[in-house]
Amino acid sequence: MKTVEGFTLRTLAKEYIITAEKVTNINFNKLISLNESAAYLWESVQGKEFDADTLADLLVERYEVDRETAFKDSEAIILKWKEAGIVTD
Repeated sequence: MKTVEGFTLRTLAKEYIITAEKVTNINFNKLISLNESAAYLWESVQGKEFDADTLADLLVERYEVDRETAFKDSEAIILKWKEAGIVTD
């Protein structure tokens, strides 16, 4: 899996959002807003190959979370990112 080119993480006030660099990529019906941990994951894997194990490792490394919970959360974020069209297999 890989992040789709043309999307950039930005900070707006205290919120994290994914923005499209090209107008053709923008779907104004879907605002892509991330919490701090999701933003950390995005920054860590942008432009790299990754999977749920990769994200789980990053979560365990940075936060006080057990591996099983981190893996489930990683699968959930990947599903949301796929639905938003910001990652590909």
